[in-house]
Amino acid sequence: MSDRKVIAVVGARGAQGGGLSRAILADPDGGFAVRALTRYPDKEEAQALAAAGAEVVQADLDDQASLERAFAGAHGAYCLTNFWEHFSAEKEIEQAHKQAAAAKAAGLQHVIWSTLEDTRDYIPVDDDRMPTLQERFKVPHFDAKQEAHAAFTDAGVPTTFLHTAFYWENFIYFGAGPQRDSDGNLALTFPMGEAKLPGIAAEDIGKAAYAIFRGGSRFIGESVFISGENLSGTEFAAAFTEALGEEVVYNDVDPDVYRSFGFPGADEMGNMFQFKRDFESHYAGARVRSEALELVPELQDFETWLAANKGRIPLG
Repeated sequence: MSDRKVIAVVGARGAQGGGLSRAILADPDGGFAVRALTRYPDKEEAQALAAAGAEVVQADLDDQASLERAFAGAHGAYCLTNFWEHFSAEKEIEQAHKQAAAAKAAGLQHVIWSTLEDTRDYIPVDDDRMPTLQERFKVPHFDAKQEAHAAFTDAGVPTTFLHTAFYWENFIYFGAGPQRDSDGNLALTFPMGEAKLPGIAAEDIGKAAYAIFRGGSRFIGESVFISGENLSGTEFAAAFTEALGEEVVYNDVDPDVYRSFGFPGADEMGNMFQFKRDFESHYAGARVRSEALELVPELQDFETWLAANKGRIPLG
Protein backbone atom coordinates (compact mmCIF):
# COMPACT_ATOMS: atom_id res chain seq x y z
CA MET A 1 0.00 0.00 0.00
CA SER A 2 2.99 2.31 0.57
CA ASP A 3 3.43 3.04 -3.15
CA ARG A 4 -0.23 3.91 -3.64
CA LYS A 5 -2.12 7.10 -2.82
CA VAL A 6 -4.27 6.50 0.22
CA ILE A 7 -7.82 7.86 0.15
CA ALA A 8 -9.44 8.20 3.57
CA VAL A 9 -13.13 7.49 3.06
CA VAL A 10 -15.53 8.95 5.61
CA GLY A 11 -18.66 6.85 6.08
CA ALA A 12 -17.09 3.84 4.39
CA ARG A 13 -19.89 1.58 5.63
CA GLY A 14 -22.54 3.79 4.02
CA ALA A 15 -23.89 4.28 0.52
CA GLN A 16 -21.49 6.87 -0.90
CA GLY A 17 -18.40 5.88 1.07
CA GLY A 18 -19.01 2.21 0.45
CA GLY A 19 -19.40 2.84 -3.27
CA LEU A 20 -16.13 4.77 -3.43
CA SER A 21 -14.30 2.15 -1.37
CA ARG A 22 -15.47 -0.66 -3.65
CA ALA A 23 -14.58 1.35 -6.77
CA ILE A 24 -11.01 1.81 -5.56
CA LEU A 25 -10.68 -1.80 -4.44
CA ALA A 26 -11.98 -3.01 -7.82
CA ASP A 27 -9.06 -1.27 -9.53
CA PRO A 28 -5.94 -2.70 -7.86
CA ASP A 29 -3.68 -1.27 -10.55
CA GLY A 30 -5.16 2.23 -10.32
CA GLY A 31 -2.57 3.59 -7.92
CA PHE A 32 -4.95 4.22 -5.01
CA ALA A 33 -5.65 2.47 -1.72
CA VAL A 34 -8.61 2.67 0.66
CA ARG A 35 -8.51 3.75 4.26
CA ALA A 36 -12.06 3.07 5.41
CA LEU A 37 -13.19 5.32 8.25
CA THR A 38 -16.00 4.15 10.51
CA ARG A 39 -17.11 4.45 14.11
CA TYR A 40 -17.63 0.71 14.18
CA PRO A 41 -14.69 -1.23 12.70
CA ASP A 42 -16.13 -4.53 13.91
CA LYS A 43 -19.38 -4.21 11.94
CA GLU A 44 -19.97 -6.63 9.07
CA GLU A 45 -19.64 -4.01 6.31
CA ALA A 46 -16.30 -2.79 7.70
CA GLN A 47 -14.97 -6.31 8.00
CA ALA A 48 -16.01 -7.02 4.39
CA LEU A 49 -13.99 -4.00 3.24
CA ALA A 50 -11.02 -5.20 5.27
CA ALA A 51 -11.27 -8.64 3.70
CA ALA A 52 -11.28 -6.99 0.26
CA GLY A 53 -8.06 -5.12 1.01
CA ALA A 54 -9.07 -1.90 2.74
CA GLU A 55 -7.35 -0.50 5.80
CA VAL A 56 -10.16 -0.01 8.34
CA VAL A 57 -9.70 2.79 10.87
CA GLN A 58 -11.92 3.97 13.72
CA ALA A 59 -12.98 7.62 13.48
CA ASP A 60 -15.90 9.75 14.64
CA LEU A 61 -17.11 12.92 12.93
CA ASP A 62 -17.69 14.49 16.34
CA ASP A 63 -14.08 13.83 17.38
CA GLN A 64 -11.61 15.97 15.43
CA ALA A 65 -8.60 14.26 16.96
CA SER A 66 -9.78 10.89 15.64
CA LEU A 67 -10.18 12.42 12.18
CA GLU A 68 -6.68 13.89 12.28
CA ARG A 69 -5.27 10.48 13.16
CA ALA A 70 -7.31 8.83 10.40
CA PHE A 71 -6.27 11.40 7.77
CA ALA A 72 -2.57 11.39 8.69
CA GLY A 73 -0.38 10.22 5.84
CA ALA A 74 -3.22 10.02 3.34
CA HIS A 75 -3.22 11.62 -0.09
CA GLY A 76 -6.88 12.59 -0.04
CA ALA A 77 -10.21 12.15 1.68
CA TYR A 78 -13.85 11.77 0.79
CA CYS A 79 -15.78 13.89 3.28
CA LEU A 80 -19.50 13.82 4.01
CA THR A 81 -22.13 14.07 6.72
CA ASN A 82 -25.27 12.05 7.42
CA PHE A 83 -28.16 14.40 8.22
CA TRP A 84 -30.63 11.53 8.51
CA GLU A 85 -28.82 10.12 11.51
CA HIS A 86 -29.47 13.17 13.70
CA PHE A 87 -31.67 15.59 11.65
CA SER A 88 -29.54 18.60 12.67
CA ALA A 89 -28.18 21.07 10.11
CA GLU A 90 -26.01 22.74 12.74
CA LYS A 91 -24.41 19.40 13.58
CA GLU A 92 -23.69 18.83 9.89
CA ILE A 93 -21.89 22.16 9.75
CA GLU A 94 -19.89 21.37 12.90
CA GLN A 95 -18.88 17.99 11.51
CA ALA A 96 -17.81 19.56 8.22
CA HIS A 97 -15.60 22.04 10.07
CA LYS A 98 -13.95 19.20 11.97
CA GLN A 99 -13.27 17.33 8.73
CA ALA A 100 -11.86 20.45 7.05
CA ALA A 101 -9.60 21.20 10.02
CA ALA A 102 -8.38 17.60 10.11
CA ALA A 103 -7.71 17.68 6.35
CA LYS A 104 -5.69 20.88 6.76
CA ALA A 105 -3.73 19.43 9.67
CA ALA A 106 -2.92 16.31 7.66
CA GLY A 107 -1.86 18.29 4.60
CA LEU A 108 -4.19 16.40 2.30
CA GLN A 109 -3.65 17.07 -1.41
CA HIS A 110 -7.25 16.44 -2.55
CA VAL A 111 -10.55 16.39 -0.68
CA ILE A 112 -13.99 15.74 -2.14
CA TRP A 113 -16.83 17.31 -0.18
CA SER A 114 -20.19 15.64 -0.88
CA THR A 115 -22.60 18.52 -1.06
CA LEU A 116 -25.84 20.09 -2.32
CA GLU A 117 -27.19 23.55 -3.13
CA ASP A 118 -28.10 26.21 -0.56
CA THR A 119 -31.82 26.58 -1.22
CA ARG A 120 -31.82 29.96 0.55
CA ASP A 121 -30.13 31.37 -2.55
CA TYR A 122 -33.42 30.69 -4.33
CA ILE A 123 -36.01 31.09 -1.60
CA PRO A 124 -34.90 33.29 1.33
CA VAL A 125 -35.63 32.43 4.94
CA ASP A 126 -38.29 35.15 5.17
CA ASP A 127 -40.10 33.89 2.04
CA ASP A 128 -43.33 32.25 3.20
CA ARG A 129 -43.79 30.13 0.08
CA MET A 130 -41.95 27.45 2.05
CA PRO A 131 -41.72 26.93 5.82
CA THR A 132 -38.47 27.84 7.53
CA LEU A 133 -37.02 24.90 9.46
CA GLN A 134 -34.57 24.77 12.37
CA GLU A 135 -34.86 28.57 12.66
CA ARG A 136 -32.72 29.52 9.66
CA PHE A 137 -32.93 26.91 6.92
CA LYS A 138 -35.34 26.05 4.12
CA VAL A 139 -34.01 22.58 3.28
CA PRO A 140 -31.60 21.97 6.17
CA HIS A 141 -29.73 18.99 4.71
CA PHE A 142 -29.08 21.00 1.54
CA ASP A 143 -28.33 24.39 3.07
CA ALA A 144 -25.93 23.09 5.72
CA LYS A 145 -23.73 21.29 3.21
CA GLN A 146 -23.38 24.36 1.00
CA GLU A 147 -22.80 26.61 4.01
CA ALA A 148 -20.00 24.25 5.02
CA HIS A 149 -18.08 24.94 1.79
CA ALA A 150 -16.43 27.82 3.60
CA ALA A 151 -14.90 25.42 6.12
CA PHE A 152 -12.81 23.90 3.33
CA THR A 153 -12.10 27.01 1.28
CA ASP A 154 -11.20 29.19 4.28
CA ALA A 155 -8.79 26.51 5.51
CA GLY A 156 -7.14 26.38 2.09
CA VAL A 157 -7.92 22.69 1.63
CA PRO A 158 -7.71 21.58 -2.06
CA THR A 159 -11.32 20.57 -2.55
CA THR A 160 -13.73 19.35 -5.21
CA PHE A 161 -17.40 19.99 -4.44
CA LEU A 162 -19.41 16.98 -5.62
CA HIS A 163 -23.12 17.78 -5.91
CA THR A 164 -25.05 14.54 -5.67
CA ALA A 165 -28.66 13.68 -6.53
CA PHE A 166 -31.60 11.69 -5.12
CA TYR A 167 -30.40 8.15 -4.40
CA TRP A 168 -32.59 5.56 -6.07
CA GLU A 169 -31.81 3.48 -2.96
CA ASN A 170 -34.30 5.77 -1.20
CA PHE A 171 -36.94 3.60 -2.85
CA ILE A 172 -35.53 0.69 -0.83
CA TYR A 173 -34.49 2.15 2.52
CA PHE A 174 -36.33 5.44 2.99
CA GLY A 175 -39.87 4.39 2.21
CA ALA A 176 -40.00 6.55 -0.91
CA GLY A 177 -41.11 3.74 -3.20
CA PRO A 178 -44.62 2.78 -4.34
CA GLN A 179 -47.14 2.29 -1.52
CA ARG A 180 -50.48 0.50 -1.59
CA ASP A 181 -53.63 2.47 -0.95
CA SER A 182 -56.70 1.17 0.87
CA ASP A 183 -57.83 -0.58 -2.33
CA GLY A 184 -54.49 -2.35 -2.76
CA ASN A 185 -53.35 -0.20 -5.70
CA LEU A 186 -49.77 1.01 -5.93
CA ALA A 187 -49.01 4.73 -6.04
CA LEU A 188 -45.79 6.72 -6.08
CA THR A 189 -46.29 9.95 -4.12
CA PHE A 190 -44.18 13.08 -4.66
CA PRO A 191 -45.03 16.80 -4.53
CA MET A 192 -43.18 17.37 -7.79
CA GLY A 193 -45.81 18.10 -10.44
CA GLU A 194 -44.23 17.09 -13.74
CA ALA A 195 -40.80 18.48 -12.88
CA LYS A 196 -37.84 16.19 -13.50
CA LEU A 197 -36.19 14.62 -10.45
CA PRO A 198 -32.47 13.88 -10.96
CA GLY A 199 -31.54 10.52 -9.46
CA ILE A 200 -28.57 8.20 -9.32
CA ALA A 201 -27.47 4.83 -7.99
CA ALA A 202 -25.43 5.36 -4.82
CA GLU A 203 -22.76 3.02 -6.19
CA ASP A 204 -22.29 5.38 -9.14
CA ILE A 205 -21.66 8.32 -6.79
CA GLY A 206 -18.71 6.35 -5.47
CA LYS A 207 -17.48 5.63 -8.99
CA ALA A 208 -17.76 9.31 -9.90
CA ALA A 209 -15.78 10.26 -6.81
CA TYR A 210 -13.06 7.77 -7.75
CA ALA A 211 -12.87 9.28 -11.24
CA ILE A 212 -12.43 12.72 -9.66
CA PHE A 213 -9.56 11.49 -7.49
CA ARG A 214 -7.96 9.92 -10.56
CA GLY A 215 -8.40 13.20 -12.41
CA GLY A 216 -6.46 14.96 -9.68
CA SER A 217 -5.59 18.63 -9.90
CA ARG A 218 -7.93 19.46 -12.79
CA PHE A 219 -10.87 19.01 -10.40
CA ILE A 220 -9.44 21.07 -7.52
CA GLY A 221 -11.72 24.02 -6.78
CA GLU A 222 -14.38 22.74 -9.16
CA SER A 223 -18.06 22.04 -8.53
CA VAL A 224 -19.19 18.80 -10.18
CA PHE A 225 -22.88 17.88 -10.59
CA ILE A 226 -23.97 14.31 -11.28
CA SER A 227 -27.17 12.46 -12.19
CA GLY A 228 -27.87 9.00 -13.55
CA GLU A 229 -31.13 10.15 -15.14
CA ASN A 230 -33.68 12.95 -14.72
CA LEU A 231 -37.24 11.62 -14.66
CA SER A 232 -40.68 13.00 -13.84
CA GLY A 233 -43.00 11.30 -11.38
CA THR A 234 -45.03 10.00 -14.30
CA GLU A 235 -41.91 8.52 -15.89
CA PHE A 236 -40.85 6.90 -12.61
CA ALA A 237 -44.32 5.37 -12.25
CA ALA A 238 -44.19 4.01 -15.80
CA ALA A 239 -40.80 2.43 -15.14
CA PHE A 240 -42.09 0.83 -11.94
CA THR A 241 -45.16 -0.47 -13.79
CA GLU A 242 -42.99 -2.11 -16.43
CA ALA A 243 -40.54 -3.59 -13.94
CA LEU A 244 -43.07 -4.84 -11.39
CA GLY A 245 -45.68 -6.07 -13.86
CA GLU A 246 -48.32 -4.19 -11.89
CA GLU A 247 -49.70 -0.72 -12.49
CA VAL A 248 -48.10 2.05 -10.44
CA VAL A 249 -49.71 5.48 -10.68
CA TYR A 250 -48.04 8.78 -9.90
CA ASN A 251 -49.78 10.61 -7.06
CA ASP A 252 -48.81 14.28 -7.25
CA VAL A 253 -49.69 16.06 -4.00
CA ASP A 254 -49.23 19.59 -2.75
CA PRO A 255 -46.03 20.11 -0.73
CA ASP A 256 -48.15 21.13 2.28
CA VAL A 257 -49.89 17.77 2.09
CA TYR A 258 -46.56 15.94 1.91
CA ARG A 259 -45.22 17.90 4.87
CA SER A 260 -48.27 16.81 6.87
CA PHE A 261 -47.62 13.07 6.43
CA GLY A 262 -45.94 12.96 9.81
CA PHE A 263 -43.04 10.59 9.27
CA PRO A 264 -39.64 11.76 10.62
CA GLY A 265 -38.31 14.37 8.21
CA ALA A 266 -41.61 14.86 6.33
CA ASP A 267 -41.31 18.65 6.56
CA GLU A 268 -37.69 18.47 5.37
CA MET A 269 -38.58 16.18 2.46
CA GLY A 270 -41.61 18.27 1.53
CA ASN A 271 -39.43 21.36 1.33
CA MET A 272 -36.81 19.47 -0.65
CA PHE A 273 -39.24 18.25 -3.28
CA GLN A 274 -40.84 21.70 -3.50
CA PHE A 275 -37.43 23.26 -4.13
CA LYS A 276 -36.66 20.72 -6.84
CA ARG A 277 -40.07 21.34 -8.42
CA ASP A 278 -40.09 25.12 -8.26
CA PHE A 279 -36.47 25.55 -9.30
CA GLU A 280 -36.22 22.70 -11.76
CA SER A 281 -34.32 24.74 -14.33
CA HIS A 282 -31.56 25.37 -11.79
CA TYR A 283 -31.49 22.08 -9.90
CA ALA A 284 -32.19 19.56 -12.67
CA GLY A 285 -30.58 21.81 -15.24
CA ALA A 286 -27.25 21.56 -13.43
CA ARG A 287 -27.34 17.76 -13.43
CA VAL A 288 -26.85 16.42 -16.94
CA ARG A 289 -26.43 12.69 -17.51
CA SER A 290 -23.91 13.21 -20.29
CA GLU A 291 -21.53 14.96 -17.88
CA ALA A 292 -21.78 12.14 -15.34
CA LEU A 293 -21.11 9.65 -18.15
CA GLU A 294 -17.73 11.29 -18.68
CA LEU A 295 -16.82 10.25 -15.15
CA VAL A 296 -18.62 6.89 -15.11
CA PRO A 297 -18.89 5.34 -18.60
CA GLU A 298 -20.95 2.44 -17.17
CA LEU A 299 -23.35 4.87 -15.43
CA GLN A 300 -26.70 3.20 -14.77
CA ASP A 301 -29.99 4.67 -15.90
CA PHE A 302 -33.09 4.09 -13.80
CA GLU A 303 -34.36 1.16 -15.87
CA THR A 304 -31.08 -0.67 -15.42
CA TRP A 305 -30.93 0.04 -11.69
CA LEU A 306 -34.57 -0.97 -11.21
CA ALA A 307 -34.14 -4.27 -13.06
CA ALA A 308 -31.38 -5.21 -10.63
CA ASN A 309 -33.07 -3.93 -7.47
CA LYS A 310 -36.84 -4.29 -7.88
CA GLY A 311 -36.96 -7.28 -5.57
CA ARG A 312 -35.47 -5.22 -2.75
CA ILE A 313 -38.12 -2.49 -2.83
CA PRO A 314 -40.78 -2.91 -0.11
CA LEU A 315 -44.25 -2.36 -1.52
CA GLY A 316 -46.14 -1.11 1.51
